[in-house]
Amino acid sequence: MAFLDGLTNIVGGGLFKEVKDVVMAYFPPDMPPEKKAELQFKLDMLDAQKTKDLNNAIADSEKSLNDRVAIYEGTASDLKTIPYLGAVMLFLRGGQRIIFGYGTIYLDFMVFSKHWPVEDETLKSAFWIVNLLVLGFLFGERAVKNVMPLIIEMVKNSKFGK
Repeated sequence: MAFLDGLTNIVGGGLFKEVKDVVMAYFPPDMPPEKKAELQFKLDMLDAQKTKDLNNAIADSEKSLNDRVAIYEGTASDLKTIPYLGAVMLFLRGGQRIIFGYGTIYLDFMVFSKHWPVEDETLKSAFWIVNLLVLGFLFGERAVKNVMPLIIEMVKNSKFGK
């Protein structure tokens, strides 16, 4: 939901802060400090309310999206109604993260310990892509973004990048 976080910054804090700075810059020079403080307090309260309203709207839209996905794809309780097969499907659905994660660890161990030599450039590329996809899925987008410069440098220095 990075898009919605960006929307919060644009519509909420960022835009309102700029407007507040402009208003504060055009205070009359002879305005008493009590009035300035009162206006500052009202602007801060308005900013807080706008941020709260925006966060509520984002939460509502996320809930709406989750509800829509549940309607179209079903829920775990829907699978429970299918005798035998439903339990197997729930097990597989819940276990895929574990299976892919440990499978990738096993694959990495076998490749790095040279039990499975990977000489072909296409296989090397596939090996790194599988690692990137699975580990990115397990650890998230931020982790992938943090290691992406290293991966790009490794690919450039390999035969695949030349």
